[in-house]
Amino acid sequence: MQSLESNALEPTRKELAEMTVGQRFVRLLPVFGLPILTVLLILFFSIILPDTFPTMLNLRSILGDKAIIAMLSLAAMVPMMAGRIDLTVGYGIVLWHILAISLQVDYGLPWWFVVVVVIGCGALLGLLNGLLVELALIDSFIATLGTGTVIYALALWYTNGRQIIGTLPPEFLSIYLLHPFGIPIAAVYVLALAVLLWVASEYLPIGRYLYAIGANPRAAALNGIRTRRYVIGAFVVSGIIGGIAGVVLAAKLRIGQASVGLEYLLPALVGAFLGSTTIKPGRVNVWGTISGVIILAVGISGIQQLGGAFFVEPLFNGLMLLVAIGLASSAQHKRSAIKYRRKEPSATEPSDEQVPGE
Repeated sequence: MQSLESNALEPTRKELAEMTVGQRFVRLLPVFGLPILTVLLILFFSIILPDTFPTMLNLRSILGDKAIIAMLSLAAMVPMMAGRIDLTVGYGIVLWHILAISLQVDYGLPWWFVVVVVIGCGALLGLLNGLLVELALIDSFIATLGTGTVIYALALWYTNGRQIIGTLPPEFLSIYLLHPFGIPIAAVYVLALAVLLWVASEYLPIGRYLYAIGANPRAAALNGIRTRRYVIGAFVVSGIIGGIAGVVLAAKLRIGQASVGLEYLLPALVGAFLGSTTIKPGRVNVWGTISGVIILAVGISGIQQLGGAFFVEPLFNGLMLLVAIGLASSAQHKRSAIKYRRKEPSATEPSDEQVPGE
C-alpha cells in the first residue's frame, strides 16, 4: 500500500532536513498559504476598520455565528477522507433543530433526553447513507442528495410551514449561551471535535484506513481493510456531528422553522474543500478545514462591515467553493506527480546509467 507521507504535497522530514532556511520557507509557503492569507485579511480589516473589526465583540460574534458551520464542515470532512461526500450535513440540521425544540415544547420531554434522541437520529441518518452507498452501491452524491431532500420534506411536513415556538428550559439554552472565559461555548465544542478528529485521523489506525480507502479503495481492500465497515462508520460519525450541530442551532435560535438550515450547506462544503488545499494539501484534514472556515468567517465579516449588500455572503461562499475545488483538483494532480517522482527505481528497472542498447 502506498505510504500516505510518500505522496503528500507537504515536504517530508527528509526533504526539509536537506534544505536551507530560505528553501524551507519557500517550500512551506504553499502548504500554509491559507492560514497566512487569513492573518493578512485580519490585519487588513483591522487597519481599515479599527473601531469595529479588531474588537472582542466582533471576535465573539464570529466564533458564535460560525461555530455551527465549522461543525458541519468537520462532519462533511469525515466521509471525504474516504472519498465520499455527504450532503445531508446541510439538510439534516433543518430537521434536527426542529425536532430538538418540538420534542420539548409539544411533548414535554426532558431536554437531556431530547439531546440524546436528536444525536441518535443523526447517527441513524448517517447509517442509512452508509448503507445506501456501500450496500446499494449508489453514488454518495446522489444517495445523500436523495436522503437529504427526503429529510427536508419531512421537516416541511412536520412543521406545516409554521414556526415552532415555546418556552425552553434554561439548561437547554445554556448549550449555546454559556461563555466560559469570555469565549462562546459553541467554539469550545468545535475545538473539542477538531482535537478528537485530529487524533483519530493522524494518530490512530482508523484515520490511515480512511485515507487509504479514499486514495484507492481496491488496494485498501486487498490489504485487508474492511472498506465497507469504515465507510459506513464515517457516515455515522458525520451524522452524529450533524445532530450535535442541530442541537446547538436549536439552542441558538429558540424557534424551529424549515426555512432555516439550508444556508449552512454551501459554506460547510466550502470549508471542507478549502481544508484539502492547506496544511496537508491534496487531502482533507482537520486543521485545514478549520482554516477554511476561519477565512470564510473573516472575509464575510469584514466585507459586511464595509457595507456589503445582503447577497455578499452567498456570492463570497460560491466563489470560494469554485476556488477551493480548483485548488483541490490542482493539488490532486500535483500529488500524483510527486508520488511518481519520489518513487525510487526498482532493481528490475533500468537506471540512468544503465540503459538497454547503450
